[in-house]
Amino acid sequence: MKKHNLLYIFPDQFRLMSLGLWQNPEFATLIPGRGDPVFTPNLDQLANQSTILTNAVSNCPVCSPHRGSLMTGNFPSRSGVPLNCHSQRMTSELPDDAPCFTDALAQAGYHVGYIGKWHLDVPTPNDPENPGEFVDSRTPAWDSYTEPQRRHGIHYWYGYGTFDEHNNPHYYDTHGKRHDPKTWSAEHEADKAIEYLTNQNGERDQDKPFALFLSMNPPHSPYSGLEDCRESDWQLYKDKTHAELLVRDNASHDMDKSDAAAYYFANVSGVDKEIGRIIDTLKTMGEWENTLVVFTSDHGETLCSHAISDAKNCIYNEAFSVPFLIKRPGQKVHFHSPAFVNSADIMPTTLGLLSLREYTPAPIHGRDLSQIVNQPQPEFQSALYLRNLDGERNSQGEVVDYFPQSRGIKTEHYTLAIDINTSHQITSTLLFDNQSDPYQFNNLPFEPDAPYVRHLLREMAKELVRVQDPWAEKGILANLLPYHLFDN
Repeated sequence: MKKHNLLYIFPDQFRLMSLGLWQNPEFATLIPGRGDPVFTPNLDQLANQSTILTNAVSNCPVCSPHRGSLMTGNFPSRSGVPLNCHSQRMTSELPDDAPCFTDALAQAGYHVGYIGKWHLDVPTPNDPENPGEFVDSRTPAWDSYTEPQRRHGIHYWYGYGTFDEHNNPHYYDTHGKRHDPKTWSAEHEADKAIEYLTNQNGERDQDKPFALFLSMNPPHSPYSGLEDCRESDWQLYKDKTHAELLVRDNASHDMDKSDAAAYYFANVSGVDKEIGRIIDTLKTMGEWENTLVVFTSDHGETLCSHAISDAKNCIYNEAFSVPFLIKRPGQKVHFHSPAFVNSADIMPTTLGLLSLREYTPAPIHGRDLSQIVNQPQPEFQSALYLRNLDGERNSQGEVVDYFPQSRGIKTEHYTLAIDINTSHQITSTLLFDNQSDPYQFNNLPFEPDAPYVRHLLREMAKELVRVQDPWAEKGILANLLPYHLFDN
């Protein structure tokens, strides 16, 4: 029997609300509050024949921690990636010896391709064209070159660490040669994906099924002007007012950032167009019906909601929730699932959908949801929230630890986040009724003895113990969080 292919697409900072699908009355009630006024016809069409998971989250909603969980199937406590990677965070990078998603696919006989942003390495002075130099001149350096021995089973490589110039991207190919295409990055990456899929230059072994990961940087910041997007995409939004673009009730129209909405949505629509080109290629090849397609994102984007400038790293729905579509091979109709999907669940679930469960590394935190995502009342109905900050530094000023500053839990009904200081004292809480308050305006009093709060604290403690989080390991707030009930 022919194995199914995998196409895994994850543009960065693409929020749940930014699908045109939510403007359709059939789907509008599936998300909290109004969807964005975006044009995403290709993703909407994909959703119409996919399982739509509206409770997928980025547990630690910044780029590298999500990617670490995606690759290892573990939460940041064990993935090796608790913080965004750069050259001064010495203990945050994907471990060389970690059995990863791409390793499992390669072992299962797949030809594995990776195109776009990686952001899982501590940058080192390993520029392949300038030995002994960083590829990034900044201090700390963020961009990196990933050497072959660190690519975890990936056969075809066309990537970079992290570099946020959408119209001036660069890439390193399988052999370490640098490419500077001077083209909007998502368009160029779609070109390379199409070359890979059609095997235009002998990119892959056609006797093997393919597994292609496509990590587009847009709509990640910057998105402040035409230098950050394509003008043709911006034309869709340029004449709309702030009020016409920022339609969510909790969005501020007075922030400087509100001017960026048109450019953010331009990148959303541009990404949609490029995904459409790739889908058309699969259909022309005759591989569409034989391919498992997953579409999601690293994390969301606040985009002026709650008048905060940080795009991510918070539990608000706009940043914490991510789009998640699964189109199974041969799937023709859509299905909505309320299952909660953690970042660490993606690898085992995808391997399960490909009938490759035996290749899932063990033990991992992630759970295989492949058998429950089509159930009307799935078993797992909560998700952890984590925010980590830089911890201790060594004498060279390098970050050698991380501080678990905030932990929380989200259920269908409630959202709770607790912030602490370095003395492990509570500094603030967020508590929302997601059903009566979908825009999370009303921060409820934190009353630990209230039955529903006790339930949230119990669920939170259970999950923190399960994923070996520092709060559970160190007994942080053990007077509130009953870790002892779940110790082995």
